[in-house]
Amino acid sequence: MPIYRVEMLEGRTLEQKQKLAEEITRVSVQVLGGSPDSVHVLIDEVRRENWATGGKLWSEPRS
Repeated sequence: MPIYRVEMLEGRTLEQKQKLAEEITRVSVQVLGGSPDSVHVLIDEVRRENWATGGKLWSEPRS
């Protein structure tokens, strides 16, 4: 029973998240075997003001 946790910045559409979950499930079954019902995908969306890369918040203007 694999469980995948995906953390990403907020802003993706419901359709994009559905497709991501479908593809993670498909590849997991292809590589690991088992049933699609045994694959769990948890998507955590993080607000841009709560994520920084290189010391700079993603809510700040980027060049």
